[in-house]
Amino acid sequence: MKPEQRAPETPATLFLRKHGVAHSDHLYAYEEHGGTAVSARELNVPEHCVIKTLVMEDEAAHPLIVLMHGDRQVSTKELARQVDAKKISPCTPETAKRHTGYQVGGTSPFGVKKPLLICMEKSILDLPLVYINGGQRGYLVGVHPHDILRVLAPRVVTVAKASS
Repeated sequence: MKPEQRAPETPATLFLRKHGVAHSDHLYAYEEHGGTAVSARELNVPEHCVIKTLVMEDEAAHPLIVLMHGDRQVSTKELARQVDAKKISPCTPETAKRHTGYQVGGTSPFGVKKPLLICMEKSILDLPLVYINGGQRGYLVGVHPHDILRVLAPRVVTVAKASS
């Protein structure tokens, strides 16, 4: 983060502060459709340590959030099995914003608009530090994965597959 840049205050940072979660702030030049590859490059960290916040829904349009490594994809078939759903699919950007209050590309699992089921890939817990969206495009926060476990109480799942 450049000295003249200050981290934004977002619902996510308010949530982290309220719950006593230590975090580091990381601003970077956001690129449309750049995804975690861009943020990892800009922060000079492995893409595996950059965590995507994906908003999905089941066949009844019940929303959920999936936290996944930046260099992995979600097996929606396996996720559906692990959350007792028939089918899971990604939400449209408009639907995701309606559920979370965040713009796609700036979606954080912290401080979402309404309570949602949150699923977290189990192997995220093996990392010492992860970088996850802080509630605005071009802004990640560095947090310990066990703090995510403590404050969000996600369902831990094993649904990662290699990115194609």
